[in-house]
Amino acid sequence: MGGESTTRTAPHGGGTGTARAGGRLGQRLSGLAVGLGIVMFLGGFAWGAVLYRPYTVPTGSMSPTIAAGDRVLAQRIDGDEIRRGDVVVFDDRSWVTNASVVKRVVAVGGDTVACCTDGRLTVDGKRIDEPYLPKGSLAETTGFPTVKVPEGRLFLLGDERQGSLDSTAHLTDAAGGTVARGAVKARVDAVVWPMDGMLPKPTGFETLGALSKPGPLRPIVALIVAGAVLVLGGGAYGPLAGLFGRRRGAARTRTEPVGAR
Repeated sequence: MGGESTTRTAPHGGGTGTARAGGRLGQRLSGLAVGLGIVMFLGGFAWGAVLYRPYTVPTGSMSPTIAAGDRVLAQRIDGDEIRRGDVVVFDDRSWVTNASVVKRVVAVGGDTVACCTDGRLTVDGKRIDEPYLPKGSLAETTGFPTVKVPEGRLFLLGDERQGSLDSTAHLTDAAGGTVARGAVKARVDAVVWPMDGMLPKPTGFETLGALSKPGPLRPIVALIVAGAVLVLGGGAYGPLAGLFGRRRGAARTRTEPVGAR
């Protein structure tokens, strides 16, 4: 009997109780992070759903800014908030029946718009720099007569000037190619599929007046992403704390020789 020997393992400090992974404080903080993350995540989506609408642009008339088939997010706004350079979604039955149209506002009520001077669009006699046009293209290949935009109306063009059925294609209409501000449903802020991001600022119109400020799309996205991070981080805390706890316990385990008694 005295020649037999066995071993047993025991954690430092002994004891029979088992603590929850990560401790009570860690569990509480992790639960708080998950709860706050869910509120932020869902709140961001709710905020976005109230302010924005998705649209699919069916044609290439806004290329290269928006290609055919691109999915955009447009902020719901009142027509009175529209400024020069904005890309807007509007309904006008004299243009298209039972469909929304996406074009860029180049002139507002009271403006005089014409084309072209040295290949560039002019508004109130000022040549407009339009970097969003297809590279190497002129503002308009054929030009159009000078148009005085009536108050409360808008003059709109596509960024692909050669093939766009825009205000220049409706100059003989009763409204002279212009669209009422009230016909505007939303202003496009970003291309979300493919993920091209926010539309470039139309700085060429700054000499004519203030530009529109972008909507709260960036804060909304940040809120959703932050919420997702908190949910994932808080949810992962328990399993990770348990894993590290087991490793620490294994490192502290000692071996005791036990003789025959």
